[in-house]
Amino acid sequence: MPRPRTQKIYFGEDQEKAVVKYLESTDEDERNKIFNEFLREPLVIMVESIIRRYKLYRKDMEFEEIHTDTMSFLITKINKFDHTKNTKAYSYFGTICKNYLMGAIQKDTKEQNRQVSYDDVSSDVEDRKDLSYVIDEHIIDYQSVIIKLTISLENFIEKENLTENEQKLGYALLEIFSNFDKIFQVGDGNKFNKNLILLSLREMTSLSTKEIRVSLKRFKKMYDGILVGFLE
Repeated sequence: MPRPRTQKIYFGEDQEKAVVKYLESTDEDERNKIFNEFLREPLVIMVESIIRRYKLYRKDMEFEEIHTDTMSFLITKINKFDHTKNTKAYSYFGTICKNYLMGAIQKDTKEQNRQVSYDDVSSDVEDRKDLSYVIDEHIIDYQSVIIKLTISLENFIEKENLTENEQKLGYALLEIFSNFDKIFQVGDGNKFNKNLILLSLREMTSLSTKEIRVSLKRFKKMYDGILVGFLE
């Protein structure tokens, strides 16, 4: 059974308290000192971890460029965190980074699509089974779907009241989606090998096929909502 995720030790209670002190301080020198001593390194690690974990890479940009850009954006949003609402800065900052990177990737994709007509690339895309997932008559970049699904799934597991079987399945799905480039195989008709994925889920959760199908119902609505967002 996959082990539940735990909070990263690089951003613990000391950092949470430092964020509060940073926000409550009105002295610029003091704020800079708090940031440099307690927050800079943990946030650098956080941004790096998010980019690598969710594979939020941008085309034509080196990793350092993506990291610096995301870090700069995050710093501009620190003051918007409301520590009086009993929420964790760790979760807030992580969400800011994920949403920013996902938005940037989607913007890059749209810009690329505007520059190159569909007629010029359609035959190439349709012939490359590793680039697309066919749903009805739509061609979707399955990597973007999986990245978005991974982020949504992690939030879903943390916030929803799931049964033991649903939790087992949720963590197994996270493990699979986090390594989709190594695990997923695209077969005939541009469809994933469902039997292979089902077998992996059974081995990781020790659940029967019936138990897996029942538990999947809780996740289906979230998945459908993500696909609709990509089709619109």
